[in-house]
Amino acid sequence: MSSPRAISDIKKDLESFVGSKIRLKANRGRNRIIEKEGVLESIYPNIFVIKIDERKVERRVSYSYADVLTETVELFVYDHQNSEIRIPSASL
Repeated sequence: MSSPRAISDIKKDLESFVGSKIRLKANRGRNRIIEKEGVLESIYPNIFVIKIDERKVERRVSYSYADVLTETVELFVYDHQNSEIRIPSASL
């Protein structure tokens, strides 16, 4: 049962990026894949929240750490040089 450990590792990785610009790629099923940019706003015990600004509307979307673990959601964090760093789905 390595899943609880992997989920806690993903949460720990995300904690250091709160407030950072992030790009997410989410598989919504039936070949619907969305890609959005936003800011990692907050971390909770079971979910994390990303604030997205699109067309004068501020939206917040939430995903669980299990979504990252199962690669339903892929997260990329922008560093200081505006290059992307992928948040791994599981620890190797």
